[in-house]
Amino acid sequence: MNPRTEKEPTFSIELFPPKDELGEARLWEAVTQIATLSPDFVSVTYGAGGSTRDRTIRIAEELTSRTGIPTVAHLTCVGSTRTELAKILDHYKAANISTILALRGDPVGSPGAPWSTTPGGFDHADQLVDLATLRGDFTVGVAAFPDGHPASRGDFAQDIATLIRKEAHGATFATTQFFFEIAAYLKLVEALEKAGSQLPIIAGVLPITNVKQLARMAELGGTPIPNEIIEKFEKIAGDEKAVIELGIEIASELCRELIHAGAPGIHFYTMNSAAATAAIVKNAGLR
Repeated sequence: MNPRTEKEPTFSIELFPPKDELGEARLWEAVTQIATLSPDFVSVTYGAGGSTRDRTIRIAEELTSRTGIPTVAHLTCVGSTRTELAKILDHYKAANISTILALRGDPVGSPGAPWSTTPGGFDHADQLVDLATLRGDFTVGVAAFPDGHPASRGDFAQDIATLIRKEAHGATFATTQFFFEIAAYLKLVEALEKAGSQLPIIAGVLPITNVKQLARMAELGGTPIPNEIIEKFEKIAGDEKAVIELGIEIASELCRELIHAGAPGIHFYTMNSAAATAAIVKNAGLR
């Protein structure tokens, strides 16, 4: 999977490893529904602090074998030594997974907690990019943050420099944290182009289906929610169906704007639920 070779915007989804059998059943139900739309790839996350590493590896391997859809496996520096990370890459290679999203990962506790170095491990994603490119024939992607990385504390220039450094180490695409205003995405893309970057920046979109969950995710990721959106959801917070419909409407409009602006791909943070994403994909003309 290499987004730069696609003539049309790619459409992809992100899943997280379930905590129990019920959650796993829900995940595979979502995969079955999404597979009918032929996504370009599916990515599988780690939990906070690397807490679901083993499940991430297993689910990523099963996705590839069950569906044939290209799988992008997340890999983080949190809680792993270089040797352990190399073994995980070998697992992925054996499972025919050829694309990695290399992340530093959130510190144990919360994104804003102090970083704790793992003895024998890495402190920065560019070190992980190096390992993945040297360990096997992997395509390596990285994360981008239109609204700023929590650790950079608003230093936009630092965020751009970090992405440029990851590209120099071998990253060939980036996927953004979710955002709600296209201006933030365009600012990021334009700054990278001005700095000489050739990284395609896949836009991350979150279909809002739960107001409480949205607020929590935005808090953890440092994503600001525009007041206009907050007010719209507050008016209908007690109506679950209306919340989902409004979430689909907002995300569909953002996707149309992104496609018009030339985004190379749109990546949906599905929260392991397919219905809203499927509706948005069709509304935006991605399928």
